[in-house]
Amino acid sequence: MALSRTFLFVPGNHARRVEKALTANVDAAILDLEDAVAASEKVAARAQVVEALQRSHRARAHVRGYVRINALDTDYAFGDLQAVIARGVEGIVLPKLESVEQLHLADWLIAQLERERGLDANSVELMPIIETGAGFAVIDSLCAAAAQRVPRLKRFAFGAGDFCLDMNLVWSDDELELHAYRSALVLASRAARLEAPVDTVWIRLDDADGLARSAVRARGMGFQGKLCIHPAQCDTVNRAFSPSDADIGHARAVVEAFARAEADGVASIQLDGAFIDYPVAYRAQRVLDFAAQIAARADARANAS
Repeated sequence: MALSRTFLFVPGNHARRVEKALTANVDAAILDLEDAVAASEKVAARAQVVEALQRSHRARAHVRGYVRINALDTDYAFGDLQAVIARGVEGIVLPKLESVEQLHLADWLIAQLERERGLDANSVELMPIIETGAGFAVIDSLCAAAAQRVPRLKRFAFGAGDFCLDMNLVWSDDELELHAYRSALVLASRAARLEAPVDTVWIRLDDADGLARSAVRARGMGFQGKLCIHPAQCDTVNRAFSPSDADIGHARAVVEAFARAEADGVASIQLDGAFIDYPVAYRAQRVLDFAAQIAARADARANAS
């Protein structure tokens, strides 16, 4: 499973910002054709994002390149897909998904374009954003349909900005009004055996502490990463969704102690006053595996520099 801690949005029609995003310390860059691009620029931006992703493809082994198209109920979506399903484009971010029918339509359109352009089947990932009440009302069905019939869909994302607008919610600093919806998305994803979802952006660029709290909160609720709207947010989000040195050290101690106990025929022990059994040992091993994956990505980024 690829690292999915940080997804950085960048306006698709700003070449300099796109170039910086594709070399940033992020797991994925999302070149935007939707909210960040004015209507007068949307059509021209399509070719720009494809050219940028194709030009940088070999050099950005550590950053996956996605394009956010416009919503399926707009005049732009079909043209967006026709223009951007191409080599070098690794994924499509689909905003405002609201029905299983829309999900299947998006998947079908991408599949036809893959076939027409000689791309491998399901080589272009699809990551929808759930950001309306209608989408959350059918989240169980969306996750089940994705797991059963849409292999290109690995995970969903949550978009709180449009969601709060749609639901007339006040987006507070502690985000308590989002708790139930975040939990619903995590649960539905897990029940369908999808990857953990990706959390919403934090819109206050002048509140780094709030961003850190939001990211830690989302990680604790079961998300695997967070959408970002500025490069300055990415290091904070990476830290929140990565094990600390202390976490890694503790996990290593747990795995080693449990291995010794298991070799002696014991499957439950105490370590530093804490009870350790198989679930705890498995979680510790997961931390070590994740840390190794992060280290390998850092090596890839260093070698690409």
